[in-house]
Amino acid sequence: MEAAYGGKFLNIMKDLNVILAHDWLTGMRGGERVLENLCRAYTRAPIFTLIHNPDVTSDIIRRHPITTSRLQQIPGITRHYRYFLPFFPAAMESLQLPQADMLISISHCVAKGALPPPGARHLCYCLTPMRYAWMFYEEYFGTNLLKKAMLNPLLARLRDWDRQTCQRVNRFVTLSRHVRKRIGDYYGREADVVYPPVNTDFWTPAPDQPTTRSGAELGAYDLIVSALVPYKRIDLAVKTYTRSGAHLILVGTGPEFRRLRALAGPNIQFTGWLPDNRIRDLYRQCRALIFPGEEDFGIVPVEAQACGRPVVAYGRGGALETVVDGSTGVFFQEQSEESLLDAITRCAACGWTPSVIRSHAAQFSENQFRRGITDSITKCLN
Repeated sequence: MEAAYGGKFLNIMKDLNVILAHDWLTGMRGGERVLENLCRAYTRAPIFTLIHNPDVTSDIIRRHPITTSRLQQIPGITRHYRYFLPFFPAAMESLQLPQADMLISISHCVAKGALPPPGARHLCYCLTPMRYAWMFYEEYFGTNLLKKAMLNPLLARLRDWDRQTCQRVNRFVTLSRHVRKRIGDYYGREADVVYPPVNTDFWTPAPDQPTTRSGAELGAYDLIVSALVPYKRIDLAVKTYTRSGAHLILVGTGPEFRRLRALAGPNIQFTGWLPDNRIRDLYRQCRALIFPGEEDFGIVPVEAQACGRPVVAYGRGGALETVVDGSTGVFFQEQSEESLLDAITRCAACGWTPSVIRSHAAQFSENQFRRGITDSITKCLN
């Protein structure tokens, strides 16, 4: 059945002249994994994006013709692009898209506002409506009242633009039921739910992994794999582990790096960016993956579960769809040190069955993604 859907996916793809649009290419996170899967199907599809850092994107993506906006010409833009948020809508609209049968945008900011060529259908894989414009203001911009007063007019304009450009989209797809509700609330539109692809053929348990392991038998460290940005709430985990003294390994880079290092005790190890094979080794041997923020979906917990490891997650948002409390992980209900520490303790005391955890992750495989996106493409074309 899976092979049949994979073949159907490729057959639909090869007969279409497709354009791909993405917000920006400055790393390989969940949205880029979606793009990568579409690139495998549309082997000649051009990609249109605001900015591109080829040093941190995959070979599969770099093989495609990539057109960037004029923002690419600004020195240091791939590091400081967040400061240019007011210019993003106009920059995306300025991209001249060639004639095509279909535009597929992968959007969490402005990609869905790209101007489709005449006659083209537009399918938007919406990772979320703009988080900073609609929600999570303090997580992105802080609590300074003067700053908030200055930003409010800009954010209001972004919300207006975000809502108005929905008319350029023929069909929405999104990555979780959690975000589907958000699309309904903010855009007044329905959306298909297609979970983003996780390469469960790569993310696997160690070949010699025991059938059942208790917390005491697992690795001597817990693990975080994350971009170091405010809304991920990595600061909560750093404070909690500094207080407990337990060993935490933190994989990732981002604007919060220096602040988090200043908060961290000597028991917390920062590795920076690591290649996937190194991350897989860390997943396989960790005691648990720690996931302290509210995410729209969260691919990292699925990767860890595919490697047979439990997850300690904040019990809101996409984690409610990717983690099964008591079976593949443990939830904590308040973003406080006490609540997180209690969940870590409960996780360590449990007996976990890696095969059960791994089996749960299989529903988020690349084949399942192809099955879902094929159905959405067909509906959009019809």
